[in-house]
Amino acid sequence: MRISYDTEADALYIRIGEGEFARNEEVLPGVILDIGKGDELLGVEILEASHRYALKDLAHVDITMPLEVAGIAGG
Repeated sequence: MRISYDTEADALYIRIGEGEFARNEEVLPGVILDIGKGDELLGVEILEASHRYALKDLAHVDITMPLEVAGIAGG
């Protein structure tokens, strides 16, 4: 997963997966899903991000993941 913020475009992009792009779908005004072949979700783009979120929040990301998913669990 990769999260980026383009200050010039004021767009936040969350890339979730790799794959061949097929289409995008605007699910809310300014919230666009990139969808790959096979209908897998490739990413989410949020336009006018600084109007939706505080800039300090755009610069800080917390990730919470179970250890089993992260491949860290012993066993």
